[in-house]
Amino acid sequence: MVKWKWLRGYLGIVLGTVITALALNMFLIPNKVAAGGTSGLATVLHHTFGLPVGLTMLAMDIPMFLLSIKLLGARFGVNTLLGAGVLALTIDLTAAYVPLLTRDLLLNSLYGGVLSGIGMGIVFKFKGTTAGTDLAAAIINKLTGISVGKALLSVDLFVIALAGVVFGSAELALYGIISLFITTQIIDLVQEGPSAAKAFFIMSRSSKEVADAIMDELGRGVTLLAGRGGYTQADGEIVFCVVSTREVSQIKELVYRIDRQAFVIVADAHEVLGEGFSAPR
Repeated sequence: MVKWKWLRGYLGIVLGTVITALALNMFLIPNKVAAGGTSGLATVLHHTFGLPVGLTMLAMDIPMFLLSIKLLGARFGVNTLLGAGVLALTIDLTAAYVPLLTRDLLLNSLYGGVLSGIGMGIVFKFKGTTAGTDLAAAIINKLTGISVGKALLSVDLFVIALAGVVFGSAELALYGIISLFITTQIIDLVQEGPSAAKAFFIMSRSSKEVADAIMDELGRGVTLLAGRGGYTQADGEIVFCVVSTREVSQIKELVYRIDRQAFVIVADAHEVLGEGFSAPR
């Protein structure tokens, strides 16, 4: 069972890197859309000096990987080497065989971003990484104290700006930003899944009646959380529950039927495991 889990993880990383490589070769690299990362920098070097993109990425990734082990410890391990190696190999081996579907920069930025996001999201979901700027961001964080998110954004924007300067086109840089934004959104969507449910936080003077109504009329479980008003300092209970998206209107109507002054927060719940929802995997 454990061996199958490892094998499934490795196969997932390989699948994700192959999809990412196809996105780069079909949409981004041929059209000079450098959406950040080592792939964006390798794209610039490819069109400037004719260097193979995959090999260039690997040449940049390996020193960063070794430095990250020294600074951060061996927490990236086999999965990082597997992701970076398969991605570089697939990019170079498939470059001559992947069709160029369109020259429209907007379409290439959109579809390249979506496909890259799907591929990288799968890699991350299986606890892998393609090395690149996430390693660079971790190193910058260790050396300077800048947050990983800010470091990652800074590195990606630098690569996109560099591409705009080298290619002499601010338009290409703007398309690169579009592609980068879409990629990050799709990565989150693949990892978290679409919003399948809604989480309600209900603050009401009639919290017991609201909780009972939710359980009786909707058949949903609730949790009563202890709370205290910041201004009034009055103790009370917060009703917390998770419902399907089709039940949102019902629960709103139910709450305000009991208490018109209730304060309600509705949040997306991307993955809900347990009774009444998905079974734990």
